[in-house]
Amino acid sequence: MAYTTTGGIMSPLPVEHTLMSTRPMEKTIAAPERLDLESRTVFRRAAGEVLDLLAEGAGRLVIDLSGTRSVDSAGLGALMLIQRKAAERRQTVCLRGANEELRFLLVLTKLDDLFELETGVS
Repeated sequence: MAYTTTGGIMSPLPVEHTLMSTRPMEKTIAAPERLDLESRTVFRRAAGEVLDLLAEGAGRLVIDLSGTRSVDSAGLGALMLIQRKAAERRQTVCLRGANEELRFLLVLTKLDDLFELETGVS
């Protein structure tokens, strides 16, 4: 496990989960190339740590999926658990840059109702 430094904060995040500050009330985390059974736990924990950095009741977590090529049911479950934690803290989760296949899967499973969806990468 590598440590990533962002804004003077050292976080025990794997290198592939780079934390990028965008706005004070918004944090962005990059999802792994494969969000699956093998990567879900580490990613879910990393996203949970980022949610903890945001103010309760006012934060927004952006999950950058632009580099994610595949997501299985375990990966979808991880996204749901991240969203649940955010909802408990009155925060929002945005999925940014999902490929066409993942967007279709989110619509098919009706998970698109749980997340803000944005195209592109910022």
